[in-house]
Amino acid sequence: MSRSPMPFGLIALTVLILGVSGGMLWNVGINYDGLTGAAPQKIHPSTYLVLVLFGWAALKSGNPASYLVYAVQVRPAGMLLAVCSIGLFLHIVLRSGPGMAGALDTFLLPGLFAVLLADRDALTWRRLELTVHSVMLVNALLGLTEFATKTLFFPYRLDGQVFATDTRSAALQGHPLGNATLTACYVLALIGGGGRMTVPQRLAMIGLQLAALVAFGGRSAMVVTLIFGGGYGLFALHKVLSAGRIPLLAAAAGIFLFTLVPLGIGGLAAGGFFDALLGRFMADGGSANARVEMLDLVASIPFRELLVGPDMSLVDSLRRVSGLEWGIENPIVRTLVYQGIFMTVLLTAAVTLYMMELVRHCRTGTFLPVIAFVILVNTFEGIGGKTTLLAKFAILLLGLFHAVSDRPPERADRGR
Repeated sequence: MSRSPMPFGLIALTVLILGVSGGMLWNVGINYDGLTGAAPQKIHPSTYLVLVLFGWAALKSGNPASYLVYAVQVRPAGMLLAVCSIGLFLHIVLRSGPGMAGALDTFLLPGLFAVLLADRDALTWRRLELTVHSVMLVNALLGLTEFATKTLFFPYRLDGQVFATDTRSAALQGHPLGNATLTACYVLALIGGGGRMTVPQRLAMIGLQLAALVAFGGRSAMVVTLIFGGGYGLFALHKVLSAGRIPLLAAAAGIFLFTLVPLGIGGLAAGGFFDALLGRFMADGGSANARVEMLDLVASIPFRELLVGPDMSLVDSLRRVSGLEWGIENPIVRTLVYQGIFMTVLLTAAVTLYMMELVRHCRTGTFLPVIAFVILVNTFEGIGGKTTLLAKFAILLLGLFHAVSDRPPERADRGR
């Protein structure tokens, strides 16, 4: 008997993680991102579902204790991340601090989800990959629609209030920076050979996602995508040209498309498509200054308080004095000033091992999206606050670079 839940449960979980944001939940009466409202609303629906699926898999195995041993065997880093999540949750509760739900959404969700994906067949992986492509396609189209119509369908809300000064497209992801990070990693995954798309499909999807990336407005994501994607493209082109075996039809098509690029760029520029992009680079809204101020914030907290976490009211007061009301734009620094050195080191080690485990269970080609994610997630609060971004990236990486042969062997005691 299989220890894993039904495939449709995993697909539903994937859609919830990738496609349901706090802005969308607000529209159905759930105040996920705000400060007010019932405590159960602060936990993302996907976290509830992953707990249900994990519990169901444990019960279905016939021996929950044996299932936990199996989970540790097949995904040790995933289980470590889940345990650290529980530790962070208790750490916050005992200190009567805010952000308890963030400990579960940010770390427990990706840890358990990786365990649920440990025993999958080729058909389920194919369905998961198609789900990833479908959600990212809808996300890009919705983002471009928001950009063209100047209307945000599911904007980020704080207790129902929309930030009028932030006009960047939110699409399905809610937060523009999280959206830009996920889109950039998806583009680089496609460039690196992720998924089973044909070459025309891959090129069309990359072009669409790059256009959506402009609408999402993440400057760091744009720069990282262009540098890494462009460098990889030039390397691949040099490799093909060095081989000296280029089909005549492919060469003709390439030359034709190359002549259309200037016309396309000119048309987009004339239509004002790049105006928002230039505006983002010219005015950063104080982001650069915030990254300097956050280091001064750490220096102003006594070392003995940094060990286990300073008083929350002190941190909030220092943030307001330093002009960091919008957030501390680095996950490690944010965790440091709120949870202390010990918890920061523990979580950083757990996330690092988790990322290494994801790569180990994927085929080759993950370098570009992984290095991009590591860079981009450190340019804003990222996984330092309540987010499902780490779970989104795990789905993206495993869905596009899954190694079907990674299925663990059947054991004699399975199903007992």
